[in-house]
Amino acid sequence: MEYKVYITEDAERDLDSFIYYLLFEKLNEQAAASLLDDFEATKKQLSLVAGSLKPCTNEKLKAQGYKRINFLYHRYFIIYHINGTNAIIDNIFHELQDYENKLN
Repeated sequence: MEYKVYITEDAERDLDSFIYYLLFEKLNEQAAASLLDDFEATKKQLSLVAGSLKPCTNEKLKAQGYKRINFLYHRYFIIYHINGTNAIIDNIFHELQDYENKLN
């Protein structure tokens, strides 16, 4: 089953902030482009596997129906939930961020 993937405004802001950091703080266009490519590839993968991934291990996030998928090549991940045949990307985090407290 293929899921339709939607991106919330929060997730768009998350991605924009990572790209902004790479472009304007690190001055690295190649890294920003690579991250965007990886996001698109991960989003495509999500459309294929969204229903088969395990819920988050944090009990509060699990109770809210959140799941997680790691980017394919970078140290970022997506927090999403499923609504019917839709996979809705709620947030994007770097793996060093304290995402559990942000979402609780």
